[in-house]
Amino acid sequence: MATVREIYQYLDTLAPFSLQLDFDNAGFLVGRGDGQVERLLVSLDITEEVAAEAAELGCQLIVSHHPVIFFPAKSVTDGDPTGRTLLALAEHRIAAVCAHTNLDAVWGGVNDALAQKLKLTQIEQLKQDGVDASGRPYGIGRVGNTAGVPMYAPAFAAFVKQALGANGVRYVDARRPVRRVAVGGGACADLLKDALAMGCDTFVTADVKYNGFLDAKALGLNLIDAGHYPTEQVVVPVLAKWLSSGFPRVEVLVTRRHKEVFSYL
Repeated sequence: MATVREIYQYLDTLAPFSLQLDFDNAGFLVGRGDGQVERLLVSLDITEEVAAEAAELGCQLIVSHHPVIFFPAKSVTDGDPTGRTLLALAEHRIAAVCAHTNLDAVWGGVNDALAQKLKLTQIEQLKQDGVDASGRPYGIGRVGNTAGVPMYAPAFAAFVKQALGANGVRYVDARRPVRRVAVGGGACADLLKDALAMGCDTFVTADVKYNGFLDAKALGLNLIDAGHYPTEQVVVPVLAKWLSSGFPRVEVLVTRRHKEVFSYL
């Protein structure tokens, strides 16, 4: 077994919570630090369904990417989804530790997992946000090269959809062969110019607004929006592997209920 605090501290060594962006609320968010953990659940999000799943499985902790508390709560009642989720966690004595933008930025986190899933090689940092306490650089996004005969945007978008298990993708075809690709798990369309500065012809990210597609077309950059869930779900197996390695006496489970929330026609 391990305590919630020990698991939080372990994750802090791999993806320091001090590296999270200013707007974020990553960390140990729910529960008692000295609570004993025999079984934990890993999920991209902590929803009502995930909280119920954890309770049914007898888990004492959920480790997620997205914070279960993001905006300051003025109340915790059964009148809204966040309140119901937090009540379920408290009532079943389930703690929550959430590693968000800190996990996006560190080596081996979200964006490395995404780059590897897309079979990119010679991985580099897309944008450096700073250096950690050990002097190691960190930042959002990665850049890598494709292997084999270059594809064009339609074929590469189809490959991305298949590789990530996405229900659909949106893309801009700049009519450039795909050789050097930037990736940004989640909403990273504001890094378009950073991708171009790194010599990229293609950018894979999510939650792109209309003007982002217009900008990509004007800048001559292939842009693929593969969805928030598919571009970040890739880190869930990474978290599970880290936790299994760090705490071999704790049973680490991955949610089976949490899926992409929307479909395409």
